[in-house]
Amino acid sequence: MKKVIQLGAGNIGRGFIGYLLHKSGYHVIFADVVEKVVTQINEDKKYTIFVMDTECMEDEVSNISAIYSNKDEFIDAMGEVSLLTTAVGPNVLKIVAPTIAKGIEARFKSGNKEYLNIIACENAVNASSGLKENVYENLSEDAKAYANEFVGFPNSSVDRIVPPAKCDNPIDVVVEKYYEWNVERDGFKGEIPNIEGMNLTDNLMAYVERKLFTLNTGHAISAYLGNLKGYKTVDESINDEEIYNVVKAAMIESGNGLIKKYNFDEEMHLKYIDKIILRFKNVHLNDDVERVGREPLRKLSPSDRLIKPLETALSYGLDVDNLITGIAAALRFCSDADAQSLKLNKDIEEKGVTEIITTITQITDKSIIEAIANKHTELA
Repeated sequence: MKKVIQLGAGNIGRGFIGYLLHKSGYHVIFADVVEKVVTQINEDKKYTIFVMDTECMEDEVSNISAIYSNKDEFIDAMGEVSLLTTAVGPNVLKIVAPTIAKGIEARFKSGNKEYLNIIACENAVNASSGLKENVYENLSEDAKAYANEFVGFPNSSVDRIVPPAKCDNPIDVVVEKYYEWNVERDGFKGEIPNIEGMNLTDNLMAYVERKLFTLNTGHAISAYLGNLKGYKTVDESINDEEIYNVVKAAMIESGNGLIKKYNFDEEMHLKYIDKIILRFKNVHLNDDVERVGREPLRKLSPSDRLIKPLETALSYGLDVDNLITGIAAALRFCSDADAQSLKLNKDIEEKGVTEIITTITQITDKSIIEAIANKHTELA
């Protein structure tokens, strides 16, 4: 029986990546630090996926087990698998990297010559490459040479909305029907695994930025504008005509940059935008705007979903008025449950919005900074 470790047994881990691995005939070993999740998986040995869309359905995920990711059993399990996937959040990759490094060291010392591929399935650009750097910082020189030969870190792009949902069984999960998982072909070492739903590509960055500039950009702006108007969910926000118009226009602005950069077919990309907006309107997902908007400092960073589309569009001399509105709304986001938003608001109050825009976004065009600051005032 083929085995795989899915590091991170949260909603994405169970509802997306773990589900596809199960469908592909793997025994999925979920690794996590949350005791109740590990215990429940080992007791039930199965859970249910609830697909909530225009058509609803259920699917069972079985042939699973769970281990603690911060104990030696994780290192031992790494010696038994040829594939390790992560869904822990981009900021957690640095935390798990030393433990993954211990697993690679153990494989090296035991003389394991089987190939191991590690795919970071995170909402971040080149997450696997970043994880590789963090892992290599914790490897001996001999283990680095071993990893160079036997361990692959293919980058990937993942797309599926898996919102928090209360189910009778705490490990059951609610998902939308749509999903997309693109993985770079050249990043693998050894034979590439045959996984249902995994699309191999030779131009991953085009897929990464298409998703980042469309799904992530529109999702975030829907949440930030919705939060300002007091809406609780993304579907409520996008059904507000004023918000809808800004969100779609911002996605077109970011899409125009993609069309120039990657020579995308304009008509096909506009259809892709419409498909994404339909996903935002899915009332079954109950997609909370505070969840979507959390960590605004990260989402306002130069390589993320708001600033990178803006800078790309600007590089081709394209309009960015609606992206500016989305960025200004992000700067106004505040949630008592989100430490980043509280810090952001405090810093703006103490230092002024212009300085914070410059520091966080690293935008250098003074006219754009001024436009964002003015819109920030206008949205008060």
